[in-house]
Order: sequence, then C-alpha cells, then structure tokens
Amino acid sequence: MKEFLSFESGALKDEFGGVGAARETLKGKKVVVGMSGGVDSSVAALLLKEAGAEVIGLFMNNWKEEDGGVCTSAADWEDVIGVCGKLDIPYYSVDFSEEYMKNVFEIFLREYEIGRTPNPDVLCNREIKFKPFRHYAEMLGADYVATGHYCGISPSEKPILLTAADESKDQTYFLNQVQTQSLENVLFPLAPMQKKDVRILAEKHGLVTAEKKDSTGVCFIGERNFKKFLSGYLPAQPGEIRDINGKTVGRHDGLMYYTLGQRRGLGIGGIKGESENRWYVVEKDLKNNVLVVSCGEGEELLSEGLRSGKLNVIGKRDFGDEFECGVKVRYRQPCQRAKVKVKNDGTLEIRFYDRQRAVTSGQYAVLYKGGRCLGGATIEEVYR
Repeated sequence: MKEFLSFESGALKDEFGGVGAARETLKGKKVVVGMSGGVDSSVAALLLKEAGAEVIGLFMNNWKEEDGGVCTSAADWEDVIGVCGKLDIPYYSVDFSEEYMKNVFEIFLREYEIGRTPNPDVLCNREIKFKPFRHYAEMLGADYVATGHYCGISPSEKPILLTAADESKDQTYFLNQVQTQSLENVLFPLAPMQKKDVRILAEKHGLVTAEKKDSTGVCFIGERNFKKFLSGYLPAQPGEIRDINGKTVGRHDGLMYYTLGQRRGLGIGGIKGESENRWYVVEKDLKNNVLVVSCGEGEELLSEGLRSGKLNVIGKRDFGDEFECGVKVRYRQPCQRAKVKVKNDGTLEIRFYDRQRAVTSGQYAVLYKGGRCLGGATIEEVYR
C-alpha cells in the first residue's frame, strides 16, 4: 500500500509520510505553491492553507510571442489572482521565458529537426518547475515547494516518487527526468485524491477554477495549430510519401509534422490494389526526406525492445543491473512487463514480454515497480 501525505484536519497524519515532513504539522511552515491558474494547483493551495501552512502562490510566465505579448497566460493570471484572493494568500508572478526558450523550446526544435518526437512537458518539469522555480521559491524563504501534480512522495533516505491514487491522472511519467535532490522538501497534496473530488472541493470553496478545463497542448505554450506554429520556427521540406515497397503514394508537407503510427492527416486516398485499411506512418527517412507508410494492421510498428540514453534514477538506487519491472513508453499507457539491463555507462537495454506498438525515439521509457517510479531515460533506438 502506498503512503501519501494527508493534508486533512490541518496536520500531517502520523501514518503518512513525506520527505522532511512526516509527523509534524505544517502550521507556520512557509510553502510556495506553483499556481498555473488551473483547478489542480488551486486545490493544492487550498489544502495546504487548511493544513495551517503559510502559503504563497507563485505564477510562471514562460512563453512570449514575437510581438512581446505573453501567450494565453493573461487569463490564467487572472484566475490565479481570483483563487489567491479567495484563499487570502499572497501571490507573485515570475518570468522564466528566457530559461524556457534555452532549456526547453530550443531542444524541442532540435529534436524535431533530426526526425525525433520530443516531449516538452518532461523537459519543462526538469528544467523549469524543479530548477529556477524551486530556486525562486527558496529565495522567498520557502520551507517546502508544492505543485498540483498527481503523484506522491514517500519517506526515505532519499525522496521516492510514487504514482497517484487516481491512476488515470497520474503524472509521474512527466517527472521521470527530475533529479532526486530537486524533489527534497516537495509536497504533492493531490496524491491521494481523485480528480472528480478535486473539482468538488474547488466548487465547495467557491474557487473560480472549479469548472475550468484542463490545459492541453505544448507545456506553457498551449493549444495551437501545430503545423502552422512549428513552421514559424523550422523550414518545411516537402517530399514523397512511399509505401514499404518503395512505391510513391503521396506527398508530405515536412517530416517534422508526422510521428510513428499516425493515421490522420496523411492525405492518402484509396489506391487500387491496396487493402481498405487506413494508412499509417512506419518510418521517417530523414536522409532521403521520405515518409514511409503502410496499409494494414500495423505489424511494421511492433517492436520487441529498445535502447535508451542514461537512466535518471529517482530516489535510492536499490535495484541491480538486470531486473524486471513495468515500463511505459508513452503517457497514456498501462505499464508493460519488461526485462531491463543497466549497462556500464548507465544506458538501458529493455526487452518487452509483449511487443509494443509505435515506440518512438525522442520519447521516454519510464520504469515502475510496486507503485514507485524508478526514473526514466530517453528512447534512442527501437528494436523491430
């Protein structure tokens, strides 16, 4: 059974644990909460305030348009003001747009340039939320930093990252690259909660974010016409779409706009002699600027394993060089049973018991065992 911090009744219950926080109340402790303008961070701040903490809301501006205007964060900032006013807590806004551009967005673009599919949310957590944000919170005198992530922290010599009670909302996948020391004195108040109960609590306390939709799209950039947005930063190079036998079946707008397994938006109609199944992307041939597709059940996308970059271990490394565990290669996926080998340089060889569909380089292989997220690594090569 996983142990989570409980923020009910104004104290941390003895049977629950947390790094540096077990068996002590939060009364008088200064906690800086990352406020996004959404319902999750709003309720995290509410729970901490009710637990007796001295809560401070901190909002981040991480994206600016070329004309100098900030993305849709203006409306989010108004919601932060409304929530913090309702909770009667101080709040601040801080600009990390330069750090975001250098350490998240430029890497995001480079990955697309070399034909990979990056995950900016993972980089954003590692490079922004648990680095400059944390440092700024410490400058404000924070005893703890808190966010509205759905995950948990368990007591240990080093912080252990746990999956959330609401499995459908668990966000440990996006935290797999955060360094262990960055999770010290961090609180995740929503760990034991279900999303529906978070909204009920927000409505009960009259928070303006109670019915606000969850944010989607690229981290801190939001929903966009992705093709139009990306073309503003990377020159598109149209080319041929060929089937697995080399036959030209269409034209693509630029390899960066496609990902493995994609079925929609290929612009390929029915072709005489082909099955009536839908076409899907099998490969991006960067050297020849060719998008390779197939028409069928997707056998070409199945892989038996992968090679990754260096594993980022969260918590104490209490596992050997070869072990079995659950692995996720994308966010919306149940854990898949696999054998993992940690090589001398810290990189991984992963072999799945059941072949996996559309494992994609640039994404992350995240390891789980017994409700714990062990960490993760970037997928570098796929074995088909």
